[in-house]
Amino acid sequence: MDTSKKEGTAPALTKRRVFDIIQIGQISDLPSRAFDFFIITMILMNIAALLLKTFGSLAHYVPLFNAVEVFTTVVFIVEYALRIWTADFLYPDDGPVASRFHFIGSFNGVVDLLTILPIYFLEGFIAFRMLRVVRILRLFRINAYYDSFYVIRDVIYKKKNQLTFSFFILFILMLASSLCIYSAEKDAQPDVFNNAFSGIWWSIATLLTIGYGDIYPVTTTGRIMGIIIGMLGVLTVAIPTGILSAGFVEEYTNVSNPLNDRSLRLEEIIVNLDSAWIGRTVSSIERDSGIRILLVYRDGRRRYAKAGDIIRLDDVLVYERSDDRDGEQGKA
Repeated sequence: MDTSKKEGTAPALTKRRVFDIIQIGQISDLPSRAFDFFIITMILMNIAALLLKTFGSLAHYVPLFNAVEVFTTVVFIVEYALRIWTADFLYPDDGPVASRFHFIGSFNGVVDLLTILPIYFLEGFIAFRMLRVVRILRLFRINAYYDSFYVIRDVIYKKKNQLTFSFFILFILMLASSLCIYSAEKDAQPDVFNNAFSGIWWSIATLLTIGYGDIYPVTTTGRIMGIIIGMLGVLTVAIPTGILSAGFVEEYTNVSNPLNDRSLRLEEIIVNLDSAWIGRTVSSIERDSGIRILLVYRDGRRRYAKAGDIIRLDDVLVYERSDDRDGEQGKA
């Protein structure tokens, strides 16, 4: 079958246009931008109705809030169906069926499904009603319009080893302080500190400086330990804070001008009609070609490349070559 002819048919062009509209819009694409703001409005209305229903003073407005929830959920169902229908454009390297399952299993697909799922269950099932809270995750879709969300994601990913180690230290301190306070207080407060794990709540409240005061040491030794553990808690919590702060400064510097890194081997290419990259996502190109796309110049504007960006004709890509695949990178 000649797929090129099939892709040029009216239904295929309509499907492609629907895909462009429901994806995160470009400044020059007004229908797509309008759809973006419409979905954001639906998300905010849905969450507002969910929250306002919890106020007893607004009980007489509950039918209105229910109507807003039903309406916005119907909108989400239609959007979810359209995203499944056009998933083969989002994942062009997968087949028609595989691309749809790929979207359904993706983060956005799971969030969309959990957003609309509770409407099909009875109000009495609290476990299913709690799924409505998942709607708040749709606010992440708003963050997708800004590079800040990707900066946070990249910082956490790049600093994951340091963060994991700092949380491991905090976990060890929590267990050690729990054992220490148990040894010091078990005779003075046998009802409060009756086993080695009974001090975990106290250790968490002390290390994280929550300080509820419902469990506290009464012996001199226990209070001295409390002072020491409290000081260690301040220092320990400062470790991941410092790691993230340094990571944000570094990442924002790279985002503002990623060409500052002199160690990068950067190249530039203009996407033309013969390019196999047209219609593909940045992540799929990077996966198959072994390059790292840094910038996308489009409509006279420079953008920080995101994994889900769809490459278009006449885009100018600035990318970094990989040393082990130099011979394969020049072809788009």
